[in-house]
Amino acid sequence: MKSLKWIIRIVLLLIVIIGLLVGYAFKIEPNRLVVHSYDLHGNKGQALKVVQLSDIQVSETYTVKQLQDLVNKVNELSPDIIVFTGDLFENFAAFQHKQDVTDKLSQLTATVGKYAIWGNRDYGGGAFKIYEDVLSNAGFTLLNNSGVAVDVLNGKKLFIGGLDDGLLGNPDVDELVATMNDNFDYKMVLMHEPDMADLLKDTSVNLLLAGHSHGGQIRIPFIKTKTTALAEKYYDGFYTINNSTGMQLYVNTGIGTSRIAARFMVPPEISVFNIHL
Repeated sequence: MKSLKWIIRIVLLLIVIIGLLVGYAFKIEPNRLVVHSYDLHGNKGQALKVVQLSDIQVSETYTVKQLQDLVNKVNELSPDIIVFTGDLFENFAAFQHKQDVTDKLSQLTATVGKYAIWGNRDYGGGAFKIYEDVLSNAGFTLLNNSGVAVDVLNGKKLFIGGLDDGLLGNPDVDELVATMNDNFDYKMVLMHEPDMADLLKDTSVNLLLAGHSHGGQIRIPFIKTKTTALAEKYYDGFYTINNSTGMQLYVNTGIGTSRIAARFMVPPEISVFNIHL
């Protein structure tokens, strides 16, 4: 009888622990916005501050109020450049808050500029009809297999390029590369799906920024992290894409959630890159 009582107690304890963990995953971690900051291209001299956001995925579970909190947090970082690597709405057809989202994004401030690319969710759910308007009206430059030259830090020149979405768009690396030349002091390219980084490994790009993976979103110890299409090889943090040139890829694990409104051991992330030029 004593052994049976102990078994019952252990089972009840496990049920309580599992319940607490589930509650944490659904109610707490999705709101635990963390900032990861990195120094790149050396660590001396004046630095250009680039803030990356990805996979905001506004929905019934990631509300406009939470978007406002995100905007406030980013502005506190005083970025020079803000980049968004795709997936603004989770499913625009089910959560059509176009003007509210536009108003919030327009509050993001960056001394040099704001740039964005297409993600797969920006094509799906009817979002393709409004995505460009939302970003344009919010002060973002939308890059689609194209790039821009940006003057920064005492005459230095930065290239910011953007590749179209790899799942629902028409990515064209040749078209993108044609907009680059050797006159830039630093080259940065945005892409939504990180596994597309290998398509640029033989170019002169310094830094690739991607999202899409959510870092698996639910990460359970001792169990392989779940990956998704075009985020199977690269899905979280830094990777060296070309050892000889030092080209790096950073995969941001995103802000919102997809399919299931929970995160576990992968909190929402703002990534900050202090690029020393």
